[in-house]
Amino acid sequence: MIAYVTVGADDIPRAKRFYCAFLPALGYELSEGVEGLSFALPVPDGQRATLPDFYVKPTFNGEPATAGNGTMTAFEAPSQSQVRDLHAAALIAGGTDDGKPGFRPAYGPHFYVSYLRDPQGNKIALFSANPDEAGRDD
Repeated sequence: MIAYVTVGADDIPRAKRFYCAFLPALGYELSEGVEGLSFALPVPDGQRATLPDFYVKPTFNGEPATAGNGTMTAFEAPSQSQVRDLHAAALIAGGTDDGKPGFRPAYGPHFYVSYLRDPQGNKIALFSANPDEAGRDD
């Protein structure tokens, strides 16, 4: 099981604006510290944490943060409309489009996805695979 994902950022306030445009809508809560941003899903009393957490931090070695070629973090939304809405919100908050919301021929008929780049260049996917919604072939 993946426990957490960390991406580097040179401009934490700019990264905060981007990630706060969609992660809270997916249930993530933000905590901030000198080490950067930490996004986690709330833990109901008596239950274990829902993983993974997502962290946005300055680099440990002090060198500029870079985006990994072929690296992507995906976040699941409950509906296709939320994928569209959050994609638009993330663009307004400083992200760049890397694939408009829609179905992709290479994926299953209910996999609706959009792709973004955060201000640092990290690739983010927002997707819904809700079988109760119309699929690509419907």
